[in-house]
Amino acid sequence: MPASSQSKAMLYGLGAVLLWSTVATAFSISLRHFSPVQLLLVANLVSWVFLVGLITLRGEAKLLVKIGKHSLKSSLFFGAINPLLYYLILFQAYNTLPAQEAQAINYTWAIMLSFMAVPILKQRLRPADYLAAGACYFGVLYISTRGQISTLEFSNITGVGFALLSTIIWAMYWLLNTKDTRPSLIGLTLNFTFALPLVFLYAAVTGELDTWDQNGVWGAIYIGLFEMGLSFVLWNQAMKLTTNTSQVANLIFLSPLLSIIWLSQFAGEPILSSTLIGLAFILVGLFVQNWSKKAKKTLE
Repeated sequence: MPASSQSKAMLYGLGAVLLWSTVATAFSISLRHFSPVQLLLVANLVSWVFLVGLITLRGEAKLLVKIGKHSLKSSLFFGAINPLLYYLILFQAYNTLPAQEAQAINYTWAIMLSFMAVPILKQRLRPADYLAAGACYFGVLYISTRGQISTLEFSNITGVGFALLSTIIWAMYWLLNTKDTRPSLIGLTLNFTFALPLVFLYAAVTGELDTWDQNGVWGAIYIGLFEMGLSFVLWNQAMKLTTNTSQVANLIFLSPLLSIIWLSQFAGEPILSSTLIGLAFILVGLFVQNWSKKAKKTLE
């Protein structure tokens, strides 16, 4: 594959990462006007329209229907996990914690993935996994206590609980997704298709359809289009074109750092020193984990 393909892969990957870096700000602003359920409902609808439109443009509408008919149970199952359960809990974390803290804790899902892969995929942990987990969860502890580790005075234990629970659900989703035989884009579209009526029903039962603040609509549209839609397409394209997966994957480290900048500039969140220190530990842990995986592949 020519070098230009790797350059294109990096551009696609950078585009996805830049979009991901903005979503914490979009979450924070949107949740000032919408409840987590309302935000999910609008974002899910927008993402579904985008994904179905993309599938149609690619000439795969008939394939979408065909696969959908033969995968009703799996589409409903995966849709109930993502977007329904995952985003409800994630939005609740952002609704409870400062966005900079919620997004930093959410980045530990990769560590959770390694530990959950042991019972689900029968994988074995390496010493580097324990070291990475130690660094990441020390960072979580530092963020959630805002630096008051010695007294263990948590700023908001409920919000931290929601943020950590979101990492468990997201890791479980990707582990179960390894056994999903549907094409990735079609599978994602079917997930959002089957989740949409579930989200609507949940919103109706909980009375979230009664009162709407129009100021939250544009943020929800942004989230549905870019966080749940276009970013996935860009990242998927980057993975297809790349000749060096780890090089593209390392772009992920830019996202939380940029996110804090956007939050301070556009959402009016003061940057907490405890978040920066805790995030540094989390990023070190993720770097150790990625480096260990790369070293293992080199030896193999």
